[in-house]
Amino acid sequence: MREQWYLLRTALMFYTRIPVGNIPHGLDRLSRATRYLPFIGWLVGSSTALVMYGLHFIAPWPVSIILGLVTGIWMTGAFHEDGFADMCDGFGGGWTKEKILLIMKDSRIGAYGMLGLLLLMLLKFYCLYSLTPTLAAIAVVTAHALSRFTAVTIIYTQSYVRENENSKAKPISQGITAPELLMAACFGLLPLLLATFMLHRYLWLLTLPAVWLARAYMARLMRKWIGGYTGDCLGAVQQLSETVVYLCFCFVEWKYT
Repeated sequence: MREQWYLLRTALMFYTRIPVGNIPHGLDRLSRATRYLPFIGWLVGSSTALVMYGLHFIAPWPVSIILGLVTGIWMTGAFHEDGFADMCDGFGGGWTKEKILLIMKDSRIGAYGMLGLLLLMLLKFYCLYSLTPTLAAIAVVTAHALSRFTAVTIIYTQSYVRENENSKAKPISQGITAPELLMAACFGLLPLLLATFMLHRYLWLLTLPAVWLARAYMARLMRKWIGGYTGDCLGAVQQLSETVVYLCFCFVEWKYT
């Protein structure tokens, strides 16, 4: 149990800005801590939902949503949003593996990245805006957990393609084991199961296939152009999957109201 506590704190240190104090860590421990990435989604999603839901009592709903999204971005340091923007730039402007990887490594954001991130955030906002505060809060927790589990499945099935030792995703390049994937699945799928029980049984049948299709598209794109994943690709998968979950909630709410 002590080792698991260290792994959880390591995951918090690597994937969020939450202070965890000084803990022993190395590449092996950072890799094994990936099993807790969906649980990190619980924490970030719950914080986002709490701010969003709590503020709607004293502020306009659009303002509450924006401040909720800001909370999630602040907690992770825009870790995943940065990856999404970099992948948009790399795959939008590069035509060879070397060029794509070079563009994604550039800290500057280009037109593809700016437009992609802008449209993604607008889509998130309008999806949540179309939901009631209670339903939006449930959607946020579900989306953050499930989308991070989706990113973990990419680590399990794909190969890491960067060779440089100073890459920000180098600690998770060793991959994960089947038991670690199973633990991540428990954390990632539980909020969706609870949401399905609380809301509509069709939510499960719609959301999982939709997220799987988004994941399959991203995995195929990565294999075709660069032969595997990078840290930026994982961030992009998380962001796209999160948005797909919001879209599914919107569809179910529109269908049954």
